[in-house]
Amino acid sequence: MANGNGYAGDVSSREAWEILSSNPKATLIDVRTQPEWSFIGVPDLSSLGKRAICICWQGYPDMQVNERFAQDVAAAGVAPQDPVYLLCRSGQRSRNAALALTAAGYGPCYNVADGFEGPHDEHGHRGTVAGWQAADLPWRQG
Repeated sequence: MANGNGYAGDVSSREAWEILSSNPKATLIDVRTQPEWSFIGVPDLSSLGKRAICICWQGYPDMQVNERFAQDVAAAGVAPQDPVYLLCRSGQRSRNAALALTAAGYGPCYNVADGFEGPHDEHGHRGTVAGWQAADLPWRQG
């Protein structure tokens, strides 16, 4: 189910939260790296009876693409026909992961375009302008 972008489309963190809240089959996959999950935090979906699935799109520190990404998603129990929302720091890695997962037969796959931390603010800090944290959505420190 791809749009002209090669995946189902972009959504905001707030839109992803609303769909994750209302659709029991919707899944959130955090595609950042282990250090990001540990030191910055992860979305907390426990109030929805769910958890964010953490699967690296690119490995740290070399940032090589995870060639087993689709297999890792399958191993995590995600059904190919279920809606998948992909999240990274600011929306670029998750966009690439949405493209790859759609190409692998999953979908609809959505990119959470504002990411977990969003863009830099005027002071060069993330997490204040847009994204999961700035939207005041539930998250926990890793």
